[in-house]
Amino acid sequence: MGVAVRITRTDHMAADLRLLACKSRDGAQVRRLLALALVLEGRSGTEAAEQNGMDRQTLRDWVHRYNDLGIDGLKSRYGLGPTPMLTTEQMAELKPLVIKSPDPATDKVVQWRCLDLRPEVSRRFKVTVHESTIGK
Repeated sequence: MGVAVRITRTDHMAADLRLLACKSRDGAQVRRLLALALVLEGRSGTEAAEQNGMDRQTLRDWVHRYNDLGIDGLKSRYGLGPTPMLTTEQMAELKPLVIKSPDPATDKVVQWRCLDLRPEVSRRFKVTVHESTIGK
């Protein structure tokens, strides 16, 4: 049998963690806070983990994060996502073109569509992007 989960941080009691869970908009953080509250009340790590939809090892990892970083350590972290294909400067350059109506003689279209802007972006910035990216 392993060593029991032990919370060494003493700045919050179980009731405090429950109150913070009520105020949080991050569902995963709520589960973590409630699991830690159960541990602080003396429940076993296995029981606290099962009641909050995680396994014992995961709870142990969150206890370590809480001990090191406090409440902020329990927040969900999200990646930055993919790097945008166009820079902010390029987007700013493209904006007036999109707002202004196209010239039918030179642009060969009467209204800008994502399909029509794609070759223009490719020509100006040497970047090939999908239609849905143009729409965004």
